[in-house]
Amino acid sequence: MSGAPQRPLRADAARNRARLLDIATQEFTTRGVGVSTEEIARAAGVGVGTLFRHFPTKEALLQAVMVRRLETLAARTSRLAAESGPADAFFDCFRLVVDQSAGKNEFTRALAAAGMDAHSALREPSAVIRDRLAELLAGAQRAGAVRPDLGLPELIALLTGTTAATEQLGADPAARERVFEVVLDGLRPR
Repeated sequence: MSGAPQRPLRADAARNRARLLDIATQEFTTRGVGVSTEEIARAAGVGVGTLFRHFPTKEALLQAVMVRRLETLAARTSRLAAESGPADAFFDCFRLVVDQSAGKNEFTRALAAAGMDAHSALREPSAVIRDRLAELLAGAQRAGAVRPDLGLPELIALLTGTTAATEQLGADPAARERVFEVVLDGLRPR
């Protein structure tokens, strides 16, 4: 059956799948990956059987949520680049990536514990985001808004570190903003 084309979902099935992904994203992000599939199905207004028809395991649901989050992030970075100047697009994207990365490590650990390779499933959307980051970085550097000696590997490391730092701070918005100010100030040319 692998390689066989999949039939498109009926409209109601597509709505159910989208609703399940919306609810699962919200629940996993706010309450953690320990939320049960039964709770997600109930919150989505469908039976657990409907959830399992779309996502045969909780891990498959987690993976679909992660892929969707990355695809949404890629689309939002494209909009930022189109709607703002190079400097604003770059710095807004930096904040966006950090904010959207919250909880990603918990998802990845849960998938790894279930024996799933999250990185292979996320390779394509991650590559799109990496390409967009490279474009935004180059544009901001050409505009003189970001130091010229910063490369993509360092940018990704800074994004990862800033995400970890803001997660460590929890829900203290003033402390999160101070972390952003320090990091973003360090990205600007001297």
